[in-house]
Amino acid sequence: MFVAVVPPEDVREDLATFLEPREGLRWTPSDRLHLTLGFLPDVPERVLEPLDERLRAALLDLPPFTCRLGGAGAFPDPDRPAVVWLGVDRGHAELEHLAQRVRNAASAAGASTDGQRFVPHLTLARPPRHRSAIRWLRVLDTYSSRAWTVDEVVLIESQLLGRGHRPRHALVSVLPLGG
Repeated sequence: MFVAVVPPEDVREDLATFLEPREGLRWTPSDRLHLTLGFLPDVPERVLEPLDERLRAALLDLPPFTCRLGGAGAFPDPDRPAVVWLGVDRGHAELEHLAQRVRNAASAAGASTDGQRFVPHLTLARPPRHRSAIRWLRVLDTYSSRAWTVDEVVLIESQLLGRGHRPRHALVSVLPLGG
């Protein structure tokens, strides 16, 4: 499972239109683009209800905020990337705070998080491991989305279907900010 901010459909479609003519990488489909706040690798069934309750409580006093996509990067390194991503150039601090709240709530509910350092980003592609991404990062750095208001996060179940298949995502909960 994971908790994420999903950009509005028009923002995701605009990004997909920007990426479409750029061949050489298999881009993430627009309906899968999201900013992961917390990855929960193993959530037992008995934890689902407390997880939902804790997440709702953690988000209750957080106001909506403005976010915009911009800036590119690669994990772990641009010369040998496992992931090419698009970052956030507006709303970064708010997303960090939101991620901390989400991770604390998940831990309190008994759903451990992956423990990775939070870097707000949309995963755009997983290139072949030995291909430099520097050329792609230069192109991606030219993109900036429109700003939008983040007023909710989602809890998604990710079902792995086997090697070579993309995981299936199922919406579990929509969690509003500020009640």
